[in-house]
Amino acid sequence: MELPKAVGKPDYRVAFERSPKRMRVIVADATIADTLQPGLLFETGYRPVYYFPRPDVRMDLLERTEHHTHCPYKGDASYWTIKAGDRRVVNAVWSYERPINEMASIKDYLAFYWDKVDHWIEEDEEIFGHARDPYARVDVRPSSREVRVTFNGEVVAQTQRGMFLFETGHPTRYYFPQQDVRMEFLTGSDRSTVCPYKGTASYWSLRVGGRVAEDAVWAYLDPLPDCPRIAGYLCFYPENVDGIEVEGKAQ
Repeated sequence: MELPKAVGKPDYRVAFERSPKRMRVIVADATIADTLQPGLLFETGYRPVYYFPRPDVRMDLLERTEHHTHCPYKGDASYWTIKAGDRRVVNAVWSYERPINEMASIKDYLAFYWDKVDHWIEEDEEIFGHARDPYARVDVRPSSREVRVTFNGEVVAQTQRGMFLFETGHPTRYYFPQQDVRMEFLTGSDRSTVCPYKGTASYWSLRVGGRVAEDAVWAYLDPLPDCPRIAGYLCFYPENVDGIEVEGKAQ
């Protein structure tokens, strides 16, 4: 998608378009927003953000605050605190009530900070992490190409039955079946992260001899239904190991 140029900065893009999905936002037991006509705002360097038409937001559960911010590409934002039962979520909602002329389409829409609400529901399924980009793809393909990972003089993983994950805007990721990883070099970590396309990732640190790379390996043990092929497969951060080779060529 070609985003329109932002005023005064040719490399910056801001665009707003309608989404066909039903979207809901829930705090405590209250549905704060429920719309069949959400908007998606795309902005260079940021993840997409859902915007909700004001008539589809429970304004009676919002309390206007004195907080304001300024964006040179959208205008001045006003903020609201959510009041749901005993919960108060301060400055969780914003709106550009008088946007700049180039972004007049976002007038009368409100947006929510992702991590300040309890649940995001897309149609009838909860989504996690951040809004999905409809122009991004995640494709997983089995490959017989040999992939090797080395660390501190040891081959810590080697396979010809890996899964190659191709994600728009990201480098190819090489996922290894656990049988082809030297698990004796891995130690479980408390870290976890959430990807809206793949699910919740678990992490391991890599230790070979006296050298350690913290949280260098991850896996989706129970991935989302959209990405089942990588379940239980392990993947290595290239910057945390000494080398990843595919068919003998450094990646």
